[in-house]
Amino acid sequence: MSETKRYFLELSYKGTAFHGWQIQNNAFTVQECLESSLSTYLRQPITVMGSGRTDTGVHATMQVCHFDLKEGVLGENFLKGINSILPREIAIHSVRPVKPDAHARFDAFQRSYFYRIIFRKSPFLDDLAWLYFHPLDVDKMNQAAQILLRHEDFECFSKVHTEVTHFRCQIFSARWEQKDDQLLFHITANRFLRGMVRAIVGTLIEVGLGFRKVEDMDELILSRNRAKAGKAAPAKGLFLSQILYPKDIYLD
Repeated sequence: MSETKRYFLELSYKGTAFHGWQIQNNAFTVQECLESSLSTYLRQPITVMGSGRTDTGVHATMQVCHFDLKEGVLGENFLKGINSILPREIAIHSVRPVKPDAHARFDAFQRSYFYRIIFRKSPFLDDLAWLYFHPLDVDKMNQAAQILLRHEDFECFSKVHTEVTHFRCQIFSARWEQKDDQLLFHITANRFLRGMVRAIVGTLIEVGLGFRKVEDMDELILSRNRAKAGKAAPAKGLFLSQILYPKDIYLD
């Protein structure tokens, strides 16, 4: 009887065509597509566990998931083979053997997202950015972003109906970057709540427009009231961009 082996997959996907990461009834998701393709290629039932969920329309330049191979071997042509049957919206970049108890979700100690805003129409970025026409005070938006680092409870930025036991997150960095005709928001934390980044972006946009004061951010966060935060930014501008793990979970 062959020994079950666990692997980490690193992949990216364009979320436009999917109803998020997690398998749902009557909705096409990244996880469903990935499991179906892996099961077909490896000729055995495969389930995957992701580092976390992404919502409908959200993208990933880097997502990580794990799966168990109960029979056979991957083979040297695994990446070429599996990518040939996956849709063009999903690409697997690497596969690495890990310890049997390694977990793509629970072992991740740092995650990063970025959000892209563009200020003029682009046929190449229509599904990958929020087209925004109003001028923004980026300096004030950065001042407000730094206030996030003072706090740990971010219930005010979480979706109301969500299955979590607490709303605490440690945000390591949060900043806006002006890059040519794009405005990028970068944020890194140990974990994120559902809808958290889009709600933060929407709130910081209100600061940039002058509708909300920088000094009011502390009061907003302490209120723990989602209704007091800004409207969530559109999903299409959001990208999961990095997940970090302890090096000792890898076997290669």
